[in-house]
Amino acid sequence: MDLRDLFVKGEYFPLTDHQERIDRYRRNDKLAKGHHVDVFKESLQKNDMYITANFAGLITRKSADFLFGEVPSVSSGKESQSREQVALDRITQSNNMNRLNYQQALKASVTGDAFYKVRYGTEYNGAFPESYDPKRIIIEGVDPTKVYPQTSPFDKSKIVVYHIAEAVQVDGSSDDWTLFVESHMAGKIIYRQFKLTVFRTDRYGNVELFKIADEIPSAYEEEETGVPVPLVVHIANYADGTEWAGQDDISEHLSLFDEINNRLSQIGAILDKHADPAIAVPTGLLQEDGEGNTYFQVAVNKVFEVMAKDDIIPQYITNTNPQLDQAYKELEMLLEFLLSTTEIPAVAIGLKDSGTSGNSGLSIKWRMNSLLAKINRKRQFFEDGLKRVYMIAQMLEAYANPAIVDYEMVVPQIKFNDGLPQDDTEIANRMAIRTNGTQTLSQKTALMIMDGLTEEQAQAEIDRINEEKEQSMQMVAEPSVFNEDGEESAAELPEDSKDNKQKQDEAKEDEE
Repeated sequence: MDLRDLFVKGEYFPLTDHQERIDRYRRNDKLAKGHHVDVFKESLQKNDMYITANFAGLITRKSADFLFGEVPSVSSGKESQSREQVALDRITQSNNMNRLNYQQALKASVTGDAFYKVRYGTEYNGAFPESYDPKRIIIEGVDPTKVYPQTSPFDKSKIVVYHIAEAVQVDGSSDDWTLFVESHMAGKIIYRQFKLTVFRTDRYGNVELFKIADEIPSAYEEEETGVPVPLVVHIANYADGTEWAGQDDISEHLSLFDEINNRLSQIGAILDKHADPAIAVPTGLLQEDGEGNTYFQVAVNKVFEVMAKDDIIPQYITNTNPQLDQAYKELEMLLEFLLSTTEIPAVAIGLKDSGTSGNSGLSIKWRMNSLLAKINRKRQFFEDGLKRVYMIAQMLEAYANPAIVDYEMVVPQIKFNDGLPQDDTEIANRMAIRTNGTQTLSQKTALMIMDGLTEEQAQAEIDRINEEKEQSMQMVAEPSVFNEDGEESAAELPEDSKDNKQKQDEAKEDEE
């Protein structure tokens, strides 16, 4: 398949076809970090002060919390001590996949796209001794603003080449820039470098646009990977399948974010404006000068004089209630719209009836139904993407260091949790019902579900339970085990106890 070269002399960088996408990434990143002033500059000009509420950051964190807040299990489908499972556990632990997945979920929620890169080498590229930083499979995230996917000419949703490009200052010179390009394709990686010239800067001197100049021939390098697919994996936040790019959780709510900030700013302005209001008093209470004029200034003294002494009681002049009432009503309506369109129930962020005391896990789960549906939609993309990441890692390790590969390549099974707190009482009751009477669930499966055990761990627990039962039965059958070291038998009662028992029997006979 012949693909046109994206990086050619005379082309702009960032690439023109990707500029809008990268601008969206950067804008959403500012919103998620709370830098709303940089995004909504027009609203800032309309208000003397601008108050922001970072709902954008809240939305993205909630998605990541429920998706990877609880660690998913990665299983080979075999025994826990099998070579395949040990290899998957090693890849997971050595790359801190639990933390990386959470970070990538945050990134996907903000930008709509997350990129994983698999490589074989040292983590710090030789900066530390190999005894400290040995060569191994490394899985890392890639900044989406640096990735330029190239799709098949027949299907815009299929990525065939991943270009990772970054402009770097050479020796810290403000005028000497070099473009480093790393192109991942099936079976190989191509490394290239280009000279850059500054085309446009902002008012602070930061470069906004470059122009690609000559390629540096000596920097060209090809590296065989031994893997029939690119070593970069793209995971969409969620997508409709018409194009490769995913859809983020922020862009469609920009107007609501801006209007909520605007309402908060106006409420703050009203309260500040009337924090020190003027007062109206009856005529004659203020002093006059020699010509009969009052010598106060309203702007300074904030006092007005009315005509008749009996017409008014001195009071502050305010007009905040109608304005504030309307502002609060609109703010409440905007929040309801935002939560509805972002599929986040109020209980999830502590608004309205957010208490869960006395509620069962099932009732809480139903109240969180919209958010769980949203997370399930994201989970489908992450489950498929992570399977590809683990498959590529196994294939690359088999090619780069076959001496240490003593396992068969497997497609991992990834089990996610729903992110809700586990109601142990409810689960225990349900398992008790299902395992007693007409049994529909084995004891082993019940332990695996309730305690999150593997099959081998559950069997070991069952064996311990059976062993303790046998020991208890032996103790009951042999009471002498309690009477070692000269202790008295339960059958051998003290003399006082025998006398008491005899007296009780005689008293009972007399009554009869």
